Amino acid sequence: MTPNRELPKQCENCPSKAEGIFCNLDQLMLKDVSLHKVVNTYKKGQNLFLEGTPSFGIFCISAGNIKISKMGENGRESIVKIASKGDVLGPKGLFSESNYNTTATALEDSAVCFIDKKYISQLLGSNPTVAMNLMSKLSTDLEISETKLASLSYKNVREKLAGVLLDLVKSHGKEENGQVRIDLKLTRQELASLIGTATETLIRVLSEFKEEELVELQGKNIYILNLEKLKLTA
Repeated sequence: MTPNRELPKQCENCPSKAEGIFCNLDQLMLKDVSLHKVVNTYKKGQNLFLEGTPSFGIFCISAGNIKISKMGENGRESIVKIASKGDVLGPKGLFSESNYNTTATALEDSAVCFIDKKYISQLLGSNPTVAMNLMSKLSTDLEISETKLASLSYKNVREKLAGVLLDLVKSHGKEENGQVRIDLKLTRQELASLIGTATETLIRVLSEFKEEELVELQGKNIYILNLEKLKLTA
């Protein structure tokens, strides 16, 4: 995202409308949502909210990528997921008075809309379509979390890394000269946090993948050279 680009004020012009929970609303309702939202921009590294702080509403990603993380008892960050356009952050607070149980941090310059709890709760009650769309996203997030938890318990580091790279290809893959580039620049530490391993271990296994010509590394850019072999590794 270009920081100086004019942000869409109206939901019907949002680049992530098709992927968001308001995708089925008519223009009149979209205008009403637009009147009740605040569009914010976040620089790389800025937090949208912090684990343990009160929840006042939900965040809808218009553009950019946001990492959702938790801090372990050992002080090590664990990345729960990478959220992107159309994703909704913080919906748990709509159904309880609990605080945010994760931290949301911009991985790049991002545009995110905030909608307060009172309005979105009223909208969910009066519009079953929005409620169903939100439940669908929550179900998908739960499925991803369960799959990740299962893989962390029985897969080795090579299998975990291959699986995460395949997921990133699916969500952020871009075709370039017959190769697939993961269009998301993660640090080695962030990539290690995604699979629940030490950074040193991640670097070693990533180097093995390079030697085996599974991937090509150019700084933070990762190119997938052999998708089928990566699937077998996972």
